[in-house]
Amino acid sequence: MKLKTLDDIKKIEKANKIIARIFRDIIPEYIKEGISTLELDKICEDYILSQGANCATKGYDIGWPYPPYQHATCISVNEEVVHGVPRKDKILKEGDIVSLDIVTELDGFYGDAAYTFPVGRIDERSKKLIDVTRKSRDLGIEQAIAGNRLGDIGYAVQSYAEKNGFSVVRDFTGHGVGFEIHEDPYVMNYGKKNTGMLIENGLVIAIEPMLNMGTHKVKISKDGWTVKTIDRKRSAHFEHSVAIIDGKPIILSEL
Repeated sequence: MKLKTLDDIKKIEKANKIIARIFRDIIPEYIKEGISTLELDKICEDYILSQGANCATKGYDIGWPYPPYQHATCISVNEEVVHGVPRKDKILKEGDIVSLDIVTELDGFYGDAAYTFPVGRIDERSKKLIDVTRKSRDLGIEQAIAGNRLGDIGYAVQSYAEKNGFSVVRDFTGHGVGFEIHEDPYVMNYGKKNTGMLIENGLVIAIEPMLNMGTHKVKISKDGWTVKTIDRKRSAHFEHSVAIIDGKPIILSEL
């Protein structure tokens, strides 16, 4: 675990604000029927580069047998949970839900955030999935206070998700962020109160629930990256980078 200074946190925040502007000001007008996920990726990449930042996922290599990642974003549609590979033949349709996960690097510091968008009019169950996933993230963030433990975050996410009839993905979790894309500690989206690592000032973590309509079980596709639900039911994903300052969580990835 690497604690950050206030100066570090300001630099991490700058990297995150680029993502926040993409989610608030740029991408919503393009999330519509007929656009490909590869086109969305290019729009995001162009904006990130225009801000003097780098696309941190491009060329990211977790080692054999998985190939290095080749894109600026991860774009996951419907039953795709996370790490969806943008493709020119993956065309959005009315009623889809699409999750964008973006990592930026600016002056050696990393930002990380994700957001799930509806494509046009979506069914009520999908609306609820999106709303509950976002709310579970927010409830998890509320528990990220000095003196609490990481299990308090996981418990808040899991209890709200399951109360509303959704499952929590176990195989992929939140994490530390800032000096690298992924750092210790892992931040589970499930758990028990008062368990796990103690939360303290200077901690910067990505809190990112992934909730499914059906089972929590997932599988990795043949491309080596795209994660899907095994029952092919829909999934949603929301993520903020959060710093603990003066004992309280400060969200770095919103405007």
